Amino acid sequence: MKKLFGLLLLSIFLFPAFAEPTNYTYNYDFWLEQVASPDAYRVGAYILGTTLGIGHFRDPQGLTIRDNRLYLCDSGNNRIIKIVVQENGDHVVEAVVSSVLIDGQESRFNYPMDIFENRNGDLYIADTNNQRVLILDNNWNYKSSILKPDDESLDEFMDFLPFKLVVDFANRLFIQARNVNKGLMEFDNRGEFSGYMGANRVTVNIIDYAWKLISTQAQRDRMDLFIPTEYSNVALDKDGFIYVTNATGQTDPVRRLNAMGQDILIRNGYEDPVGDLVFGNAGGISGRSRFIDVVAFDNDSYACFDRTRGRIFMYDFQGNLLYAFGGVGNREGTFVQPVALDRMGYSLYALDSRTAALTRFDLTGYGLLINEALNEYRAGRYEASAEVWEDVLKMNGNYDLAYIGIGRAALRQGEFQKAMKYYKLKHYREGYGKAFQLYRKEWMEENLWKILVVLGVVFLLPPTVKFSLKTVKEIREA
Repeated sequence: MKKLFGLLLLSIFLFPAFAEPTNYTYNYDFWLEQVASPDAYRVGAYILGTTLGIGHFRDPQGLTIRDNRLYLCDSGNNRIIKIVVQENGDHVVEAVVSSVLIDGQESRFNYPMDIFENRNGDLYIADTNNQRVLILDNNWNYKSSILKPDDESLDEFMDFLPFKLVVDFANRLFIQARNVNKGLMEFDNRGEFSGYMGANRVTVNIIDYAWKLISTQAQRDRMDLFIPTEYSNVALDKDGFIYVTNATGQTDPVRRLNAMGQDILIRNGYEDPVGDLVFGNAGGISGRSRFIDVVAFDNDSYACFDRTRGRIFMYDFQGNLLYAFGGVGNREGTFVQPVALDRMGYSLYALDSRTAALTRFDLTGYGLLINEALNEYRAGRYEASAEVWEDVLKMNGNYDLAYIGIGRAALRQGEFQKAMKYYKLKHYREGYGKAFQLYRKEWMEENLWKILVVLGVVFLLPPTVKFSLKTVKEIREA
């Protein structure tokens, strides 16, 4: 017994990583079964208003990050907090702002739900219950306001309640407002309303549609209308494309919109990026994942925040699930009511309105390798990418995407047989088909002369032999 206790004590000192707090991290395989994996992220900081010395947060709703500056909308307290993250990782409050001076008069915020800093340093604030968007400079000085546009497409009796917004590189403002389901409201760089972009697709249940055809007018009036749903959040990537999320779970939960409002998100994974592929009703939580926010990384991967089960799903540029982690709960690394997600470098900041806490997740060595492999591939360094994927496999031999990543790099390098081998190992049919097609073409080009020789022998040899025999016979008879 003493010997066993001694070994246990020794293992704690020799392998301290096992004593660190972890989150349940998993992925899905080809058979849509959850496969546990090493942690890609771990909790690096758990931030409360009290730990920052500014009192409790109350129902915070919005979060945005620019460089090392973090802005948090403490909506229930009607204030916005600017936090600077220092080089040592400390979070220092730089400003707590609850009002703005307009023409010399103090105008207080009323439940601000989102904030965005554009490239020029100007701040755009969705001051929701004041029914306006405020535009301030980087010293919090008032510049202008955007109010409800005078447009016939808007019901004159409907309140203008902006709750999420982004500003693109051309200083066009895109707003998601309450009860607006025509897409994002677009305003030009002068603040003029331009129209809508990127409305959600309408999904129609065929049974409901057929029932409506045979129903009376009174019955149809009581049925749900086939109308688009409004977005739950909006984000901007490094190329100026807009990511949007839809928390209804009835249509594409995440989309990437171009300037025309068309969805250009790539969906080449086992399944579309929809969060959990298999789910039950454990703990009274049921239904599919509902994305409440999204953030894009420089390597074109993106993370989605699931309101249903408090999980963060990370996808690569092809729509493959890299890993999922988090959950519902009151301990660090879990959430009760997720509302916002953003990043600082590779670190993720996740906001929970119910616990009024901001959680920072930092990459582990395992997560760093996965992102390094993606970066190498995006930079065109395919051999280096394959080498990093090999290192990932040493840490997690069940990681399907590492096999696919090696196959993808081999395909780019023209090693089609190797690509076919790795694709086949993980049943990646689309990649295998492409590799096989290219291998077949290469084989045909290399062996065409052999094929022609064989065909020549097959078709020319018999008549030649026959002619020779006939000639010899004629000579003998002569």
